[in-house]
Amino acid sequence: MVHIFSPLSGRRRAGRVAVSTLTLALTLALPGCATTPPPDGAMNQAQVQLQAARDADAADYAPVDLGFAQNKFQQAQNAMANRKYDDAALLADEARADAELARAKARLGAARASIQNKTNANNRLREQIEQSLADQQQQDQSQNAGLPAQQQTGDMPAPPSSSLSEPIPEGQGFQTMPQNNPPSQPPAHQDDQGGHP
Repeated sequence: MVHIFSPLSGRRRAGRVAVSTLTLALTLALPGCATTPPPDGAMNQAQVQLQAARDADAADYAPVDLGFAQNKFQQAQNAMANRKYDDAALLADEARADAELARAKARLGAARASIQNKTNANNRLREQIEQSLADQQQQDQSQNAGLPAQQQTGDMPAPPSSSLSEPIPEGQGFQTMPQNNPPSQPPAHQDDQGGHP
C-alpha cells in the first residue's frame, strides 16, 4: 500500500498540533492567572487587632483568646509564605476575630478590676468612719465619767416649765363651737341689691 501525502494534509496535522499545544499552554497558564491575590488587607487588620488586644492587657485578662489569635496569625503568615492566599485570608480573619474577642474580654476584666478596687476603697473608708465614731463615743463616755450622775446621761434634761400643771379652767383656754346647733343666719336686709323687691 502506498500512501501519498499531500501538502494539505501535513498542514492540517501541523495546525492540529499547534492548536493542541496552544490549548495546553492556555490551560496551564489560566490557573496561575486566576489565583487569589495576597490578602494584605486582612493581614493588616488582623495585625492591628492583635496590637490593640495587647495594648488592652489581654495577656493578663484574656490570655487564652490572645493565644488563639496569635497562633492563627502565625498560621496565616505561613500560608502567605507558601502562596496559599485563600487559606491565609481565612486564617487572618479568624485571627482578627479572636483578637477582637481578647480585647473585649480584657476591657471587661479591667473594668471589673477597677470596680473591685473602688469597692475595696469604699469599704476601707467605711471602716475608718465606723472606727472614728466608736472612738468619739468612747471619748465622750470617758469625759462623762468625771461628771455628776445627773449630767452623765446623754439626754438633755427637760426644762422645768414642762412639768404637768392643773388643767385650764373652762372658758380660759381655747373655745369650741357647739356642733349640735345649726349656724344662725344673719337677718336679711331689705336694701339688698340682689334683685328682690
